Amino acid sequence: MARAIWTGVITFGLVSVPVGLFTATQDHTVHFHQLQRGTSDRIRNRRVNERTGKEVGPGDIVKGYEVGEGEYVVVEPEELDEIAPGRSQTLEITDFVDLDRIAPVYFGRTYYVAPRGKEYLKVYELLRTALAEAGKVGVATFVMRNRQYLTALRAEDKVLVLQTLHWADEVRDPVEELPELPEGRAGRGKELDMAMRLVDALSGPWDPARYHDSYQEKVRELVRAKAEGKEVAVAEEAPRATNVVDLMEVLQGSLEQAKGTGGKQPSAPRKKDTEGRKGTEGRKKATAPSREAPPKRGELRELSKAELYQRATDQDIAGRSKMSREQLIDALTGAGGGRKKKTAAA
Repeated sequence: MARAIWTGVITFGLVSVPVGLFTATQDHTVHFHQLQRGTSDRIRNRRVNERTGKEVGPGDIVKGYEVGEGEYVVVEPEELDEIAPGRSQTLEITDFVDLDRIAPVYFGRTYYVAPRGKEYLKVYELLRTALAEAGKVGVATFVMRNRQYLTALRAEDKVLVLQTLHWADEVRDPVEELPELPEGRAGRGKELDMAMRLVDALSGPWDPARYHDSYQEKVRELVRAKAEGKEVAVAEEAPRATNVVDLMEVLQGSLEQAKGTGGKQPSAPRKKDTEGRKGTEGRKKATAPSREAPPKRGELRELSKAELYQRATDQDIAGRSKMSREQLIDALTGAGGGRKKKTAAA
């Protein structure tokens, strides 16, 4: 059972409901320790005086705000504690606004809000239903861990959700910050019509389960492969920027591809098991057509680099792990020297 990271009371008007705040998300990032190369020795961070090189204890460290080069205003920890806002017990809704009026850039972290007891379920559900029926979010501020937050309270199915918001002076103006932006909107024409058709072909219901953090999955695969002494498949090259001259051709090709997948992106091929009986059978099947004519270059260009690499693995092409996408195509068509026996350089 999750534990509340903050408890207090939501108020709107004279109505109040005791609630607890719970973290809505969790991190799935693969975390590494720092080691000295060639050893299993952990690397630790220490607070060191940059002038003397000596380590400094926590009790001897103060905060300094630089007001000039090498000049600081020193602030003691207790001075910060004296001016810090006390732990807030209240999350007071001061305004109700339309959710779509808040730009996405303002949203920060997300929390679930739950009533603190069965006796508060009725008033909790009253607030949730009112927000849902009105299509509004409640804007409120509260203090947690010596920091004040601007928040938006909105209704989801059966639960209230609190999202922290950035303050106005924390959000940058893209017109002032970015070097290049279009001066006007794209005019009507064949290119825009085809782009709209592509958007329509790829449109579908929001299903978060369809999407995966493929980078973290590949990091785990890398760790497993290195631990087992296996070869690691290299990543696909980044796509080249679309040339304006070829825009219509690229749009047409994208539209045909979208229609061929029914509006869904093609899933990545599963890796073949190259160990054990099943893996041996899979390899025999893959290498059996060795007497057949090599595949056509046009057919291979439709494959991803991962698929090309898998074919190169099935055919025991040497040096495949260091090949670019074009080099893999050359090797598979025989232009790169044909099929070779597997060597240590593969």
